[in-house]
Amino acid sequence: MKILNHTGVSHTVFHLLGIPGLEDQHIWISIPFFISYVIALLGNSLLIFIIFTRRSLHEPMYLFLSMLAGADIVLSTTTVPQALAIFWFQAGEISLDCCISQLCCVHASFISESGILLVMAFDRYIAICYPLRYMTILTRTLIGKICLGIFLRSYCTIFPIVFLVKRLTFCQNNIIPHTFCEHIGLARYACNDIRVNIWYGLSVLMFTVVLDLVLIFVSYMLILCTVFQMPSQDARHKALNTCGSHVCVIILFYGPGIFTTLTHRYGRHIPPYIHVLLTNVCMLAPPMLNPIIYGIKTKQIRDEVVRVVFVRQK
Repeated sequence: MKILNHTGVSHTVFHLLGIPGLEDQHIWISIPFFISYVIALLGNSLLIFIIFTRRSLHEPMYLFLSMLAGADIVLSTTTVPQALAIFWFQAGEISLDCCISQLCCVHASFISESGILLVMAFDRYIAICYPLRYMTILTRTLIGKICLGIFLRSYCTIFPIVFLVKRLTFCQNNIIPHTFCEHIGLARYACNDIRVNIWYGLSVLMFTVVLDLVLIFVSYMLILCTVFQMPSQDARHKALNTCGSHVCVIILFYGPGIFTTLTHRYGRHIPPYIHVLLTNVCMLAPPMLNPIIYGIKTKQIRDEVVRVVFVRQK
C-alpha cells in the first residue's frame, strides 16, 4: 500500500469515504443517485439513438445535442458507479493511478461539456442572425472539426495534470472525504508545494469554462439584439423559443458549479457533506435533466420519442 522514497512514505492507495458525516445514511442516499444515473443513461442513450437514426434530425443543432448527450454519459459514468460502490459495498479503496485516471476523465468531460454548450450557443447565433447562410456555414466538415477541437482542448489541457500529480509525495492521510477523486482535493494530501497545481488548475478553469461562459453570454447578447430588431412579434417569439432549451441547460450546467465554487470559497462554516453533495449534484443533475429538457421543449425530438417508445409498443 505504501512505498518508500527519498522524502519518506508516499501512499499509493487511497480510501474514498463517500459523504463524510452521513455514512449511516449511505443506503438511503444511494437511491436518488441510482435513479438519477439510470435516467441519465437511458435518456441520453435514447437521445443519441433517435438523432442518429432519424435523417430529419441530421442537422447541426441536433448533432451538437448528440455530442452533449455523449459527454453527459461519460461525465456521470466516471463518478456515479464509484459512489454507488461506496454506498452499497463500502468499496472505497482506489489506487493512485486509478484516482488520477478518474480525475482526468471527470475534468476533461466537464470541459468538453462546457465547450459543447459554447458551440450550441454559436449554432443558435448563426441560425437567428444569419438564417439564410446557416447550412452553408455549419457544414458537416466544420462540425467534425469542431468535435475534434472540443475533444483535443479538453484532454490536452487536462493531460499535464497527470504529471503534476505524479510528481507529488502523498505522505499525509490517505482517506479522502469524497465520492470520487478530483485534482486539488487529491493534491492537498501531498507534502510537496502544490502551488503549481493550484495555479495550473485555476488557469485551465479560467481559459476553458469561464471563457466559454463569457462567450456564451456575448452570443446571447448578439442574439437578443437581432431578435428585438425583428418587425414581427411572432418571429421574435419563435426565435426566442428555439433558444429556450439551450438557456435552461446552460443555467443547469453552470448554476450549480458557480454556487459550489462560492460555497467552497466563502462557506467555511458549511459542513463538509454539503460541499460533497453539491459537487455530486453538478456531476449528476445536468446529465439527468438535459434529455428531459430537450425532450419536452423540442417538438421534433418529442415527436420522435413518442414514435419510438409508443408506436413500437403497439
